[in-house]
Amino acid sequence: MKLSYYNKKLEEFNDYIRNRKVAIIGLGVSNLPLLDYLYEKKANVTVFDDREIEKIPKDVMDKITNYQFQFSFGSNCLSKLNGFAIIFRSPSCLPTKPELVLEAERGAIVTTEIELLMEMCPSKIIGITGSDGKTTTTSLIYAILKHAGYNVFLGGNIGTPLFTKLSEMTPDDIVVLELSSFQLMGMEISPQISVITNITPNHLNIHKDFQEYIDAKKNIFKYQNENDILILNYDNEITRECEKEAKGKVVFFSSQEKLDNGYIVDGKVIKLCQEKIRTHILNTEEVILRGNHNYQNIATALAATETLVDLDTEVQAIKEFKPVEHRIEFIREINGVKWYNDSASSSPTRTLSGLNSFDEEIVLIAGGYDKNLDYTPLAKPIVEKVRKLILIGQTSGKIFEAVKKELEIEKKSLDINMCESLEQAVNVAKKSATKGQVVLFSPASASFDMFINFADRGNKFKELVNKI
Repeated sequence: MKLSYYNKKLEEFNDYIRNRKVAIIGLGVSNLPLLDYLYEKKANVTVFDDREIEKIPKDVMDKITNYQFQFSFGSNCLSKLNGFAIIFRSPSCLPTKPELVLEAERGAIVTTEIELLMEMCPSKIIGITGSDGKTTTTSLIYAILKHAGYNVFLGGNIGTPLFTKLSEMTPDDIVVLELSSFQLMGMEISPQISVITNITPNHLNIHKDFQEYIDAKKNIFKYQNENDILILNYDNEITRECEKEAKGKVVFFSSQEKLDNGYIVDGKVIKLCQEKIRTHILNTEEVILRGNHNYQNIATALAATETLVDLDTEVQAIKEFKPVEHRIEFIREINGVKWYNDSASSSPTRTLSGLNSFDEEIVLIAGGYDKNLDYTPLAKPIVEKVRKLILIGQTSGKIFEAVKKELEIEKKSLDINMCESLEQAVNVAKKSATKGQVVLFSPASASFDMFINFADRGNKFKELVNKI
């Protein structure tokens, strides 16, 4: 039987917000549970969202009305942000917004549900960030800990918002959080075990520049102490250099170097390196996941859980682990052609990992919302590995131009189709792909030009493939 735990910090917070002015900015997934929580705690709540009132879901609007919360909607909603004690910003509402800066100068606490969770959480926290691989790595860590018998809470950028679960957490539990740059930006607390899978250019349509993005990622370890642990990718120059700023113990993983200490992917074997002695842990052919990037994710998860779980338990959990939805997810085989959904690949580096996961000839469907990313690094791998390229969305032109230049350099040709919709792209792929080939939907772009999010996009692709 689990004993209840008295969380003094949480009780003090609940007392503090009673009858005080609290703002909720953004009615996305992370903030919606706060509506019920703050109502129960009798806070004086005002809700802000840049959508017009008719775009707010009816059930959410009904709740706001029933709770008699004040609200400000529309593109100019933050003009009424004045005199609040605490402001819960959504992750995409960056703390650099002038209205938030002004309120902070007036004395408001500008925070997020995830930051307050971390400040008041009695449990050990493992936090995972990175440009690529964080969801699979987070899910692997969660699976290993569950397999070992821990009571684990999964949240952050994955799972459910956990702030309202604080009262259920105890010092014996573990919280595993996937953390985006938007969630980390402005954060002044770090997990006891922190992971950075890699750092490459991403979200440059929102961050003012790449350095701001890097600095946000670094907050995952900036506030650690000497007793904490930081897991870093040795193969990525930016994360490798983070060792110099780390306060706690650093553990590296690599698929390119034979480390003296850390975890490596050595061909088809994942190994533990200790004082130059390398011990075989796992053969990659024993796991369901495929692709070198996933073998790196496994090495990362091993490093993150090594102080909490014995090696045999780690290995057993990894062998049973199945790919996360929308990440090189096998859908079906049709007439000898295998179809894969990799909709979560919203950057060129992610799609590069997807391409490198296959030895077969590839029919690639790519393109989507433009995050101001450079597609030049993707051009050469496409020319080398793809037999037909099918492009959709805002970035189709940028990808086309990058590939066209590479084709001219290498004096090669490639069949490229520009399509108006995902449905049209699937039809072209169906007619083009031949037995033994793979159709890979890996957009290398965000989804917001045509879809709600990458999951909506991936589900639509699966629906279309399953209708063939």
